[in-house]
Order: sequence, then C-alpha cells, then structure tokens
Amino acid sequence: GEAVIVILLFALSRFTAKRYRKELAEYIESISLRADTMTGESLSNLPIPAVMFQAENNKILWTNDAFVSIAGHKENIFEYELTEIAPEFSAKWLLEGKKICPEAVRLGNRKYKLYGSLERTEKKTGGFSFICTVYWIDITNLAEIEEDYVKSRPVLAVIMIDNYEEFRGGLTDSANAAAIAAVDEKISDWAGGHGGYFSKYERDRYVFIFEERHMKSFIEDKFRILDEVREMSVPSGIPPTVSIGIGRGARTLEESLSFAKLALEMALSRGGDQVVIKNKSGFEFYGGRSKEIEKRTKVKSRVVANALGEMLKESSVVLVMGHKYADFDSVGAAVGICCIVRKYGRTAKIVIDLAHNSAHQLIRRMMSLPEYRGVFISDQEALNYINDSALLVIVDTNRPDQVEAEQMLRLCGHIVQIDHHRRSANYIDNVELNLHEPYASSSCELVTELMQYMLNQSDILRPEAEALLAGIVMDTKNFTARTGSRTFDAASYLRRLGSDTTEVKKLLQNDFASTISKYRIIESAKMYGNGIAIAVPGTIEDKVVAAQAADEMLSISGVHTSFVIFHENDMVKISARSMGDINVQVVLEKLGGGGNISTAAAQIKDKSYEEVLTELLGSIDDYLKNQHKSEYSREG
Repeated sequence: GEAVIVILLFALSRFTAKRYRKELAEYIESISLRADTMTGESLSNLPIPAVMFQAENNKILWTNDAFVSIAGHKENIFEYELTEIAPEFSAKWLLEGKKICPEAVRLGNRKYKLYGSLERTEKKTGGFSFICTVYWIDITNLAEIEEDYVKSRPVLAVIMIDNYEEFRGGLTDSANAAAIAAVDEKISDWAGGHGGYFSKYERDRYVFIFEERHMKSFIEDKFRILDEVREMSVPSGIPPTVSIGIGRGARTLEESLSFAKLALEMALSRGGDQVVIKNKSGFEFYGGRSKEIEKRTKVKSRVVANALGEMLKESSVVLVMGHKYADFDSVGAAVGICCIVRKYGRTAKIVIDLAHNSAHQLIRRMMSLPEYRGVFISDQEALNYINDSALLVIVDTNRPDQVEAEQMLRLCGHIVQIDHHRRSANYIDNVELNLHEPYASSSCELVTELMQYMLNQSDILRPEAEALLAGIVMDTKNFTARTGSRTFDAASYLRRLGSDTTEVKKLLQNDFASTISKYRIIESAKMYGNGIAIAVPGTIEDKVVAAQAADEMLSISGVHTSFVIFHENDMVKISARSMGDINVQVVLEKLGGGGNISTAAAQIKDKSYEEVLTELLGSIDDYLKNQHKSEYSREG
C-alpha cells in the first residue's frame, strides 16, 4: 500500500510540474507579446524623435511620428536615405562603438544631440548587416546660448608702436605731438565700432578689449591696421609700425592679459610689424612682411654682460651648445663664449656633432690650439659634466627641437640663450638669461658685443676673433644682407684684434666638388612667377651646398627670392633666401620651417619631392595673394 501511494504521489507531482511549466510558458509568452506591443506603441508615440536605418547604405527602416515631424512630414519616408533628410549626419561614430555623437547635427533650422545604438544581424544571403537606432534630442536653444556665450568671451589685445623713438626723430615739439596724435587716431579708428574698450596707457602702448565675435572680421581683413599705420606719412620720413599681441580663449581676464603680453613679446622678437594671437594651444601669426630696421641699443648688451659675468662666477662648468648641423655662426659664437669663460677661470666645453656640421675647417683650426684641446665634445660626453652648478649656454637658435642635444635642456637647471633668429612658436622657455635680438646680423655679432664689456683685447686670441668674424661674414653674405651699423662696429672691433680677412676667406672656401654641386643645383632652377627661382635637383645634396646655391641664385638678374628643395638624411629639405621682397620665414612656417625675412629653412619627413613642391607653391601663392590683397585695400 505504501509503495502504491508513493507511485501515485510521484505521478501526481510530475503531472503538476508539467502543467505548471506549460502555464508559466504561456504566461511569459503573453507578457512578451504585450511588452513587444507596448514597446512598439511606446516608440511610435515617444515624443523624442527616433529613426532606425541600415548602417551600410543609410536606408531608413523605421521611424516614429516625432521624427517624421522634424523631417518635414515627408511622404514615403522609407524610400529615403537618412543622409538625404539630414545632410550633416554620418554614422561613423556608431560604427566606432560610440553611443553619443560627438557633434551636434543640424536638421532643418534646428540642432540636435544624437544618441544611438548598433546591432548586428545576419543576412539571409550570408554575412552581417548593422542596424542603427538613433534618438534626436533638440538642443537648439542650448546651442544658441552656448554660441552666444562663446562669442561674448572677452579678448584682450596689447598694441605697441615698434619704433616710437625712431619715427619721432628730429621733429619739433609741435610736429612730434601731431605725429603721435595721428597714430593715436589711426589706431583708435580701427578699434572703434566694435563695442569694446580702448585706451592708451603708456606713451607707446594701448589696450583694446573686445568680444570674441569681432575676431573673425579682424582676421578676414588681415589686420589692416598694420598696413594703414605703415603707410602713414610722417615728417621724419620713417614710417611708424605697430605690433599687436592678442590673448584669446583664456578663462579669466588676468590670463588673457598674460597671453597678450606673451604674444606681444613674440611679435617683437620676430621683428615687429605683425600680429600674434596666443591661445591655450599655441600661437597664430599675421603680417611680418616689412623689412626689419635696426633699433638696438647697447644698454641691453651691457646689462646681459654683467648678469652673465655673475652667473659664470657661480658656475663650475659651462657647456656651450648650438643648433644641429652647426655652421660658422653657431661655432664662432660658441668659441666667443669659451673665450669669455676662460677669462673667468672656468672650464668650457662645446657640445657638437663633429661628424655632421658645416664648419669642419674652423673646428679643425680651433682644435689645433692648446686652449681648445678637449673642448669639443659629443652630447653623450657632455652628460658627464652636468651637475647642480653647471651652466648651459645656447647660441644661434631658440627652438628646442633644433639644439644639438635636446635632453640637456631638461637636465641643466641654469640656461642662457643668445640668438638673432626670429622667435618661433615652439621656443626654449626655461632660460634664466636671454639675449635675443632679431635685428642683429648674427649670433657672433651679439657675442662680440658681450666680449667688449667682459674682456680686455689681450684676452682674445687672433683665431677666436677670426672665428667670430667668419660667422658674421657668412650670415651677412659678405656684409650685403641683414647688416646694420652695429654689425660694422663688431667687425671693426674684431679687425682691431688682429683678425685677418684673408684667413676668414680661406675658412669659408669650398672644395672643387662642392662648387660643381652648387652650380648643378642652380642649373636645375626654374622661374615661378616674377622673380622667384625654385631649384629641385632631385638628388641627395649637402645642406651647406644647397644653402650656397640659394644664395648664389640671388646674384642672378631678375631673381629676388630663391628656394632649393633637396634630399638629405631621409628628409626633404628646403633652403630659402630673399632680398626682402618676400618674407621667406612666413612662407616656410606653413611647412613647419622658420628663420627670418631673408633666410629660412624647413625639414619635411615622409613626403616626396612632388608633395613638398606642391605645398611650397601653395604657400607662396597664399603669401602673394595676401600681400596683393593688402596692397589693393590700401589703394582702394
């Protein structure tokens, strides 16, 4: 009886469980059907626009009523592709796995923030298809508020008359007051009409605060105030020029003022007569087409000489470093610093790549002197001399990526910089003492001025004087380019020290093979436009020979600007020279190069001759177009 009861209970349990599972399955199925129905009805009635489409062809598969409404109640909407309804839309962000579109999309006259999802489905013919669902959130009002906020952000500009003393020279008091008033009025008229604040706070400086919404118009007219001031007629015959530093995108007015001052310093260090805009990401440059006018005083050289003397007294060793592939100006300036260091009883070392430079003859001559045995060292050897009291002197460059050993900039705590090149956007900013004069002909000229304040004539060796003179001669193209009265003062001082011009000429001589290569480069040159010669030899050339070829082409009648595109060390390089008609630095800056108005260079990686030539021609065309536009606006 017990066995029968157990069997009956077991059978009843199995029957009850089976019936329960069946009822549960039916219940779940009904719930799912109702959920699907409710989901479909909810999506269709959802006030947020939604659309489903195929990712591969943007074909619309389904939409709700809200999306049909913002799409303009198009009939047969399923016959459209989503990009036909919203041309700005792209499904790239969905295919990248993102859930939120990074940018707002305009549909009609409204802006939308997009959220979406992506599902993979199998095709009947094999393979996979991606189905996307996107929800459109209207943010038009928010976008308008954000746009108005951005446009209303304050921008601060500091304006400075570059040559305040020069253009007033020799004027009577009444003429002087009239000239200053004319410049004030010209700048005030330009700044007026923009609802900003304009004020003169020093005799040669102005502050101008305006809203971001006006920046576009200033950029579009290329800051015409530069041309308008330069074209003014003044009794002294020296036209005034202005430089403008603009702080943009700052969080506070204090930070904006800091940006503006840094931008103005950059503009002045690049020769003035230009606008520099500083924001959080870097610098932008406008103008800079006028020729540089020497306007230096000996006060700065004397102050720097005194400060350098104090730093030398506190240092244990002095490391002198120039730019990569050192030339005569770089090596000559380094030799001059070593001469100063020797007078102060300190050890000096010149960090240089002895295998890759363009001053082999000068280096060999200096190494033959007892005072310079062991002075020229490699960057690896220099690491052994670095300590807390070591002093690093950078000559003939202000770019950290161009120095012989960039790691030394981080390892040395005390850095002095002496340079004459116009400052680039990425410059060495951790210097304690800076002698930066873009109006100087060469770094050797600057070092020579320091030596006059720090040394006696008997302290300077004749080969050292000839090394400095060789640097000046090379950078001035035998005193024909970028030469001022201070240049001849420095040269005459070196001549009084006994430097022999014949020996200097011997140092600068080329061998027979280099001379042949130079004229082969010139033979490949072709004229582009009026007065621009471009040589593309298509062969591996020496950097020095290419630069000499660019110099030589300026001696050809009708040529005022020259470019040489050549290949060296797995890079395509450009050497540019100008007689002042075209600012070659501005042209090559767009290709990542730099220099000054008459001499510039660029190095381009991973590009062919054809690509570099195309970019160069485009930069030349842009420069000439902007220059022509400014001349046209002045005439009009």
